Amino acid sequence: MKILVTGAAGFIGSHTSEKLKDLGHDVKGLDNFNNYYCVDLKKLNALDLQKKGIQVKSLDLATDDLREITDGIDAVFHFAAQPGLSSATPLSEYIKNNITATENLYQALKDNKKLKIVVNISTSSVYGKHATDDENSSPKPTSYYGVTKLAAEQLLLAYQRDKGFPATSIRLFSVYGERERPDKLYPKVIDSILNDKPFPFYQGSESHLRSFTYVGDIVDGLISVLDNYERCIGEVFNLGLDTANTVGECLKIIEDYLGKKAIYDIKPPRSGDQIETRANIDKAREILRYNPTTKSEVGILKEVDWFKDKIWRKINLFQ
Repeated sequence: MKILVTGAAGFIGSHTSEKLKDLGHDVKGLDNFNNYYCVDLKKLNALDLQKKGIQVKSLDLATDDLREITDGIDAVFHFAAQPGLSSATPLSEYIKNNITATENLYQALKDNKKLKIVVNISTSSVYGKHATDDENSSPKPTSYYGVTKLAAEQLLLAYQRDKGFPATSIRLFSVYGERERPDKLYPKVIDSILNDKPFPFYQGSESHLRSFTYVGDIVDGLISVLDNYERCIGEVFNLGLDTANTVGECLKIIEDYLGKKAIYDIKPPRSGDQIETRANIDKAREILRYNPTTKSEVGILKEVDWFKDKIWRKINLFQ
Protein backbone atom coordinates (compact mmCIF):
# COMPACT_ATOMS: atom_id res chain seq x y z
CA MET A 1 0.00 0.00 0.00
CA LYS A 2 0.95 3.64 -0.46
CA ILE A 3 0.54 5.04 3.05
CA LEU A 4 0.69 8.58 4.43
CA VAL A 5 1.65 9.12 8.07
CA THR A 6 0.94 12.56 9.53
CA GLY A 7 3.07 13.55 12.50
CA ALA A 8 5.66 11.08 11.20
CA ALA A 9 8.56 12.70 13.07
CA GLY A 10 6.75 12.35 16.38
CA PHE A 11 6.87 9.59 18.98
CA ILE A 12 4.32 6.97 17.87
CA GLY A 13 4.17 8.22 14.28
CA SER A 14 7.86 7.52 13.71
CA HIS A 15 7.63 3.98 15.10
CA THR A 16 4.54 3.27 13.00
CA SER A 17 6.24 4.61 9.87
CA GLU A 18 9.23 2.30 10.41
CA LYS A 19 7.02 -0.73 10.96
CA LEU A 20 5.00 -0.03 7.83
CA LYS A 21 8.19 0.31 5.79
CA ASP A 22 9.56 -2.94 7.23
CA LEU A 23 6.34 -4.64 6.07
CA GLY A 24 6.98 -3.49 2.51
CA HIS A 25 4.62 -0.52 2.26
CA ASP A 26 5.46 2.70 0.42
CA VAL A 27 5.47 5.23 3.29
CA LYS A 28 5.25 9.02 2.95
CA GLY A 29 5.58 11.17 6.07
CA LEU A 30 4.70 14.73 6.94
CA ASP A 31 5.29 16.80 10.04
CA ASN A 32 5.18 20.52 10.80
CA PHE A 33 8.17 20.34 13.19
CA ASN A 34 6.60 22.91 15.50
CA ASN A 35 8.31 23.93 18.71
CA TYR A 36 5.77 22.59 21.22
CA TYR A 37 8.60 20.27 22.21
CA CYS A 38 12.25 19.85 21.21
CA VAL A 39 12.57 20.15 17.44
CA ASP A 40 15.97 18.46 17.58
CA LEU A 41 14.28 15.28 18.81
CA LYS A 42 11.88 15.33 15.86
CA LYS A 43 14.77 15.92 13.48
CA LEU A 44 16.60 12.96 15.02
CA ASN A 45 13.50 10.80 14.49
CA ALA A 46 13.19 12.03 10.90
CA LEU A 47 16.85 11.16 10.29
CA ASP A 48 16.20 7.62 11.53
CA LEU A 49 13.28 7.39 9.12
CA GLN A 50 15.41 8.74 6.26
CA LYS A 51 17.91 5.95 6.87
CA LYS A 52 15.01 3.55 6.33
CA GLY A 53 14.08 5.24 3.05
CA ILE A 54 11.19 7.29 4.43
CA GLN A 55 11.14 11.00 3.63
CA VAL A 56 9.32 13.31 6.04
CA LYS A 57 8.05 16.43 4.30
CA SER A 58 7.68 19.61 6.33
CA LEU A 59 4.04 20.66 5.98
CA ASP A 60 1.42 22.24 8.23
CA LEU A 61 -1.83 20.28 8.03
CA ALA A 62 -3.88 23.26 9.13
CA THR A 63 -2.65 25.75 6.53
CA ASP A 64 -0.79 24.06 3.66
CA ASP A 65 -2.03 22.56 0.41
CA LEU A 66 -2.08 18.79 0.91
CA ARG A 67 -3.22 17.68 -2.52
CA GLU A 68 0.21 16.65 -3.79
CA ILE A 69 1.22 14.58 -0.77
CA THR A 70 -2.18 12.85 -0.56
CA ASP A 71 -2.41 12.04 -4.28
CA GLY A 72 -2.83 8.31 -4.87
CA ILE A 73 -2.69 7.39 -1.19
CA ASP A 74 -4.27 4.05 -0.16
CA ALA A 75 -4.27 4.59 3.62
CA VAL A 76 -3.54 7.30 6.19
CA PHE A 77 -2.39 7.13 9.79
CA HIS A 78 -3.27 10.54 11.24
CA PHE A 79 -1.08 11.19 14.28
CA ALA A 80 -0.45 14.92 13.87
CA ALA A 81 -2.03 16.88 16.71
CA GLN A 82 -1.58 19.42 19.47
CA PRO A 83 -0.90 17.11 22.42
CA GLY A 84 -0.73 17.37 26.17
CA LEU A 85 -2.20 19.38 29.03
CA SER A 86 0.03 22.45 28.87
CA SER A 87 -1.55 25.43 30.60
CA ALA A 88 0.62 27.65 28.40
CA THR A 89 -1.07 26.42 25.20
CA PRO A 90 -4.26 28.36 24.36
CA LEU A 91 -7.44 26.71 23.16
CA SER A 92 -6.94 28.28 19.73
CA GLU A 93 -3.83 26.13 19.17
CA TYR A 94 -5.72 22.94 20.04
CA ILE A 95 -8.53 23.94 17.68
CA LYS A 96 -6.09 24.76 14.86
CA ASN A 97 -3.90 21.68 15.15
CA ASN A 98 -6.54 19.11 16.09
CA ILE A 99 -9.77 20.19 14.40
CA THR A 100 -8.84 22.52 11.54
CA ALA A 101 -5.91 20.31 10.54
CA THR A 102 -8.16 17.23 10.46
CA GLU A 103 -10.73 19.05 8.32
CA ASN A 104 -8.01 20.15 5.89
CA LEU A 105 -6.79 16.55 5.64
CA TYR A 106 -10.31 15.36 4.91
CA GLN A 107 -10.77 17.94 2.16
CA ALA A 108 -7.57 16.74 0.49
CA LEU A 109 -8.64 13.09 0.68
CA LYS A 110 -12.39 13.16 0.10
CA ASP A 111 -12.26 12.60 -3.68
CA ASN A 112 -9.52 9.96 -3.59
CA LYS A 113 -11.09 6.83 -5.07
CA LYS A 114 -8.12 4.65 -4.05
CA LEU A 115 -8.45 5.45 -0.36
CA LYS A 116 -9.19 2.37 1.74
CA ILE A 117 -8.89 3.67 5.32
CA VAL A 118 -8.00 6.74 7.39
CA VAL A 119 -6.85 5.71 10.84
CA ASN A 120 -7.44 8.68 13.12
CA ILE A 121 -5.32 8.58 16.27
CA SER A 122 -7.40 9.63 19.25
CA THR A 123 -6.78 9.42 22.98
CA SER A 124 -8.08 8.05 26.27
CA SER A 125 -8.38 11.71 27.33
CA VAL A 126 -11.77 11.80 25.60
CA TYR A 127 -13.12 9.69 28.49
CA GLY A 128 -12.14 12.21 31.15
CA LYS A 129 -10.76 11.64 34.63
CA HIS A 130 -11.60 7.92 34.73
CA ALA A 131 -10.80 6.27 31.38
CA THR A 132 -11.96 2.73 32.05
CA ASP A 133 -15.08 2.30 29.91
CA ASP A 134 -15.70 0.67 26.57
CA GLU A 135 -16.06 2.54 23.30
CA ASN A 136 -19.85 2.89 23.64
CA SER A 137 -19.68 4.94 26.84
CA SER A 138 -20.28 8.68 26.86
CA PRO A 139 -17.05 10.70 26.56
CA LYS A 140 -16.44 13.21 29.36
CA PRO A 141 -13.20 15.05 28.51
CA THR A 142 -11.77 17.45 31.08
CA SER A 143 -9.09 19.22 29.01
CA TYR A 144 -8.69 21.24 25.81
CA TYR A 145 -6.75 18.29 24.46
CA GLY A 146 -9.49 15.76 25.17
CA VAL A 147 -12.26 18.04 23.88
CA THR A 148 -10.56 18.83 20.57
CA LYS A 149 -9.34 15.28 19.96
CA LEU A 150 -12.92 14.06 20.47
CA ALA A 151 -14.10 16.74 18.03
CA ALA A 152 -11.54 15.63 15.42
CA GLU A 153 -12.54 12.00 15.90
CA GLN A 154 -16.22 12.74 15.49
CA LEU A 155 -15.63 15.06 12.54
CA LEU A 156 -14.13 12.23 10.51
CA LEU A 157 -16.76 9.75 11.72
CA ALA A 158 -19.48 12.22 10.78
CA TYR A 159 -18.09 12.24 7.25
CA GLN A 160 -18.07 8.46 7.36
CA ARG A 161 -21.69 8.29 8.43
CA ASP A 162 -22.88 10.97 6.01
CA LYS A 163 -20.65 10.45 2.98
CA GLY A 164 -19.13 6.99 3.38
CA PHE A 165 -15.66 8.35 4.05
CA PRO A 166 -13.50 5.37 5.16
CA ALA A 167 -12.46 6.46 8.64
CA THR A 168 -11.84 4.72 11.95
CA SER A 169 -10.63 6.16 15.24
CA ILE A 170 -8.20 4.58 17.69
CA ARG A 171 -8.08 5.81 21.29
CA LEU A 172 -4.61 5.26 22.73
CA PHE A 173 -3.89 4.77 26.43
CA SER A 174 -0.74 6.08 28.18
CA VAL A 175 1.83 5.12 25.55
CA TYR A 176 5.52 5.13 26.50
CA GLY A 177 8.82 3.97 25.01
CA GLU A 178 11.76 5.13 22.95
CA ARG A 179 11.32 8.62 21.41
CA GLU A 180 8.64 9.58 23.94
CA ARG A 181 7.81 13.28 24.04
CA PRO A 182 9.85 15.19 26.64
CA ASP A 183 6.73 16.74 28.17
CA LYS A 184 5.68 13.25 29.30
CA LEU A 185 6.56 11.82 32.70
CA TYR A 186 9.18 9.16 31.99
CA PRO A 187 11.63 11.40 30.06
CA LYS A 188 11.43 13.97 32.87
CA VAL A 189 12.20 11.36 35.51
CA ILE A 190 15.07 9.83 33.56
CA ASP A 191 16.53 13.28 32.90
CA SER A 192 16.17 14.21 36.59
CA ILE A 193 18.13 11.18 37.72
CA LEU A 194 20.87 11.32 35.09
CA ASN A 195 21.43 15.07 35.46
CA ASP A 196 20.74 15.48 39.19
CA LYS A 197 18.12 18.14 38.71
CA PRO A 198 14.53 18.58 39.94
CA PHE A 199 11.51 18.17 37.71
CA PRO A 200 7.91 19.32 38.27
CA PHE A 201 5.78 16.57 39.81
CA TYR A 202 2.10 17.22 40.37
CA GLN A 203 0.84 16.58 43.87
CA GLY A 204 -0.98 13.26 44.20
CA SER A 205 0.23 11.93 40.84
CA GLU A 206 2.08 9.02 42.43
CA SER A 207 -1.26 7.35 43.23
CA HIS A 208 -2.79 7.87 39.78
CA LEU A 209 -3.44 4.61 37.94
CA ARG A 210 -2.21 4.27 34.36
CA SER A 211 -2.45 1.50 31.80
CA PHE A 212 1.06 2.36 30.61
CA THR A 213 1.41 0.64 27.22
CA TYR A 214 4.67 0.04 25.39
CA VAL A 215 4.84 1.70 21.98
CA GLY A 216 5.67 -1.57 20.20
CA ASP A 217 2.39 -3.10 21.37
CA ILE A 218 0.49 -0.01 20.23
CA VAL A 219 2.10 -0.11 16.79
CA ASP A 220 1.17 -3.77 16.39
CA GLY A 221 -2.44 -2.88 17.15
CA LEU A 222 -2.44 -0.01 14.68
CA ILE A 223 -0.91 -2.10 11.90
CA SER A 224 -3.58 -4.76 12.41
CA VAL A 225 -6.19 -2.20 11.27
CA LEU A 226 -4.82 -2.58 7.73
CA ASP A 227 -5.55 -6.31 7.80
CA ASN A 228 -9.11 -5.68 8.95
CA TYR A 229 -9.87 -2.27 7.47
CA GLU A 230 -13.31 -3.12 6.09
CA ARG A 231 -14.50 -4.12 9.57
CA CYS A 232 -12.91 -1.01 11.10
CA ILE A 233 -14.59 1.66 8.98
CA GLY A 234 -16.94 3.73 11.12
CA GLU A 235 -15.71 2.11 14.34
CA VAL A 236 -13.84 3.31 17.43
CA PHE A 237 -11.28 1.14 19.22
CA ASN A 238 -9.37 1.38 22.48
CA LEU A 239 -5.71 0.33 22.37
CA GLY A 240 -3.78 -0.02 25.60
CA LEU A 241 -3.38 -2.38 28.52
CA ASP A 242 -6.38 -3.68 30.44
CA THR A 243 -4.29 -3.64 33.62
CA ALA A 244 -2.89 -0.61 35.43
CA ASN A 245 -0.02 0.39 37.70
CA THR A 246 0.30 3.41 39.89
CA VAL A 247 2.59 6.14 38.62
CA GLY A 248 4.69 5.63 41.75
CA GLU A 249 5.25 1.94 40.99
CA CYS A 250 6.55 2.71 37.51
CA LEU A 251 8.81 5.52 38.69
CA LYS A 252 10.38 3.10 41.16
CA ILE A 253 11.33 0.82 38.23
CA ILE A 254 13.35 3.69 36.73
CA GLU A 255 14.91 4.69 40.04
CA ASP A 256 15.90 1.10 40.87
CA TYR A 257 17.41 0.55 37.41
CA LEU A 258 19.48 3.74 37.57
CA GLY A 259 20.29 3.27 41.24
CA LYS A 260 19.24 6.74 42.26
CA LYS A 261 16.14 8.68 43.28
CA ALA A 262 14.61 11.34 41.07
CA ILE A 263 14.41 14.88 42.45
CA TYR A 264 10.74 15.85 42.76
CA ASP A 265 9.67 19.49 42.68
CA ILE A 266 6.10 19.15 43.98
CA LYS A 267 3.52 21.32 42.21
CA PRO A 268 -0.24 21.73 42.79
CA PRO A 269 -2.47 19.15 41.05
CA ARG A 270 -2.69 19.69 37.30
CA SER A 271 -5.99 20.84 35.84
CA GLY A 272 -7.66 18.26 33.59
CA ASP A 273 -5.38 15.39 34.63
CA GLN A 274 -6.71 11.84 34.60
CA ILE A 275 -7.01 9.88 37.85
CA GLU A 276 -7.19 6.46 36.22
CA THR A 277 -6.68 4.93 32.78
CA ARG A 278 -7.34 1.25 32.22
CA ALA A 279 -8.13 0.25 28.65
CA ASN A 280 -11.19 -1.85 27.92
CA ILE A 281 -9.82 -3.70 24.88
CA ASP A 282 -12.46 -6.41 24.39
CA LYS A 283 -13.44 -4.99 20.99
CA ALA A 284 -9.82 -4.69 19.81
CA ARG A 285 -9.10 -8.25 20.95
CA GLU A 286 -12.08 -9.56 18.97
CA ILE A 287 -11.73 -7.61 15.72
CA LEU A 288 -8.03 -6.70 15.56
CA ARG A 289 -6.69 -9.73 17.47
CA TYR A 290 -4.91 -7.16 19.61
CA ASN A 291 -2.79 -8.73 22.35
CA PRO A 292 -0.30 -6.43 24.15
CA THR A 293 2.40 -8.42 25.92
CA THR A 294 5.25 -6.09 26.97
CA LYS A 295 5.61 -5.87 30.74
CA SER A 296 6.46 -2.54 32.37
CA GLU A 297 9.78 -3.88 33.67
CA VAL A 298 10.84 -4.57 30.08
CA GLY A 299 9.43 -1.59 28.19
CA ILE A 300 10.47 1.07 30.69
CA LEU A 301 14.07 -0.14 30.71
CA LYS A 302 14.13 0.04 26.89
CA GLU A 303 13.17 3.69 27.16
CA VAL A 304 15.84 4.37 29.78
CA ASP A 305 18.51 2.73 27.62
CA TRP A 306 17.38 4.72 24.56
CA PHE A 307 17.53 7.96 26.53
CA LYS A 308 21.05 7.24 27.77
CA ASP A 309 22.27 6.21 24.30
CA LYS A 310 20.54 8.74 22.02
CA ILE A 311 19.66 11.76 24.17
CA TRP A 312 21.78 12.15 27.30
CA ARG A 313 24.61 14.65 26.79
CA LYS A 314 23.65 14.94 23.11
CA ILE A 315 20.28 16.73 22.95
CA ASN A 316 18.76 19.09 25.50
CA LEU A 317 15.10 18.10 25.46
CA PHE A 318 14.12 20.56 28.16
CA GLN A 319 15.22 23.98 26.88
